[in-house]
Amino acid sequence: MPIHITPLRERREDIPALADYFMHKAAQAAGLSPRPLGEDALIALQSYDWPGNVRQLRNAMDWVLIMTPGDARDPVRAEMLPPELGATAPHVLWWEKAGELMTLPLREAREVFEREYLLAQITRFGGNISRTAAFVGMERSALHRKLKALGLITDDKPPPMKGGA
Repeated sequence: MPIHITPLRERREDIPALADYFMHKAAQAAGLSPRPLGEDALIALQSYDWPGNVRQLRNAMDWVLIMTPGDARDPVRAEMLPPELGATAPHVLWWEKAGELMTLPLREAREVFEREYLLAQITRFGGNISRTAAFVGMERSALHRKLKALGLITDDKPPPMKGGA
């Protein structure tokens, strides 16, 4: 009897719990301490499309446990994730724009930051405006207006998704 299980890319809210579970299982098997995942790493994991589904997430946590430098108590950052995950993570996670921001007036700098931040959050929540609004602490209609003002959406076009999400 076939059982349909929704792909991981459609259950992004499950990724933090699954990643933590796989990290603890890998650490137990290797006799190591599990590494905590930083918020930026969780966002990168939630932004990835997971073509290999849950098995790929488990392998990624194995890789992180073995390959990530630093103390076991230090959180894993987005840039420490396997290369294929980091390549599709939202740009705001790498924030090399800090130098660029310092050359802009406050209004323009805030707009650059808001655009990148909101695009990362929309990607994190799979394009779901309602869930994104709840997370960022805005009313859905206010978020929609903000996205439109930032040029991230038009009336006939949904927000662009980074990382193939």
